[in-house]
Amino acid sequence: MTKPSALASQMPWLIIASGSLIVMLVFGPRSAMGFFQLPMLSETGWDRSTFGLAMALQNLFWGLSQPFFGAIADRFGTARVLVASGVLYAAGLLLMAHGTAPVWLHVGGGMLVGLAVGAGSFSVILSAFARNVTPQQRSMAFGIGTAAGSAGMFLFAPLSQTLINLYGWSDSLVIMGGLMLIIPLLAFPLKGNANSGTQSASSVQQSVGQALREAFAHQSYLLLVSGFFVCGFQVAFITAHFPAYLGDIGIDAKYAVIAMALIGFFNIIGSLGAGWIGQRYSKPYFLAYIYIGRSIAVTAFLLLPQTPLSVIVFATVMGLLWLSTVPPTNGLVAIMFGTRHLGLLGGMVFLSHQIGSFLGVWMGGYLYDHFGSYDPVWWLGVGLGIFAAIVHWPIRERPVERLLTANPA
Repeated sequence: MTKPSALASQMPWLIIASGSLIVMLVFGPRSAMGFFQLPMLSETGWDRSTFGLAMALQNLFWGLSQPFFGAIADRFGTARVLVASGVLYAAGLLLMAHGTAPVWLHVGGGMLVGLAVGAGSFSVILSAFARNVTPQQRSMAFGIGTAAGSAGMFLFAPLSQTLINLYGWSDSLVIMGGLMLIIPLLAFPLKGNANSGTQSASSVQQSVGQALREAFAHQSYLLLVSGFFVCGFQVAFITAHFPAYLGDIGIDAKYAVIAMALIGFFNIIGSLGAGWIGQRYSKPYFLAYIYIGRSIAVTAFLLLPQTPLSVIVFATVMGLLWLSTVPPTNGLVAIMFGTRHLGLLGGMVFLSHQIGSFLGVWMGGYLYDHFGSYDPVWWLGVGLGIFAAIVHWPIRERPVERLLTANPA
């Protein structure tokens, strides 16, 4: 048995620290987009469907691009993809800040920022981690990387609101765009591809086509893909529309900032906890419990009196459950298929997540404009959470047969 202290000493901390800082920067601004909705719409006269469509496009382009960026990183190196992420992010926020028509909001804040997040998101970063840590360290490394995304949310919620109060929404986007140019500077330690790293020798060589055919013929992978759709629907709706929802029910705007910051803070705890739990207990069952917990939390929030205290309690609970799905989900992909095409196959799972995100954000704005309420989307999310719990239960946490044959116990 390897002692925990020995495992800790072998962790590639420079890679993990650089990747975590990048994830923090990538997830910070996108998680704070909801704070820009009302001041932007007040100044431009656009409606919530316009903003909702931009955020939906952002999530869709994130999802569509992620398998491609994951495959490029697997083959040509993670650092090159991360440089592109920083440049695209800065350009997208700048265009969003100065766009004079909805099309520029959709192209900048939607397409370009979505591509940037796809290039710097979990599938790219965590696949680099997986190539450089042992299987015993993998879940905890994934938890650290995911917690960094949570830290970005925690930091950028108050930062965004402060910048908006001081400089207005447009200049605030420009400032955050400048911060995104730090990402290329942090990318160098992650310069390897799928053939580098301490775990590359154990990878079974496959073409991209072979990897995709194997994955989409695997029942557990298909169940994982379908369940992760729900995660995207739930969290993207809350990220884009929760500040506006609180304003609609008469709760002071400062509690929106507090709520999003609390989600980010407790997300850190939840992500690290998920990494620890996923290393020791059944990942599919753990995921099922997470989705059930989300449905219970939303139901209680909607049915009980909605007060500043209930907002704080809801944000705390949802924070613990927010990105805690990511370490076990990516861990399952790595267990099933190994690390050779983890960027690609993890990206395909995230594509499903982002299709859900697109629908959650877009339907939030669309249904609000038609019914004057977010309640239909809240309740749809509750039902989807129950569905996700059901489909995760039969997932088998084991390698595919070729890996068992190649690496017999």
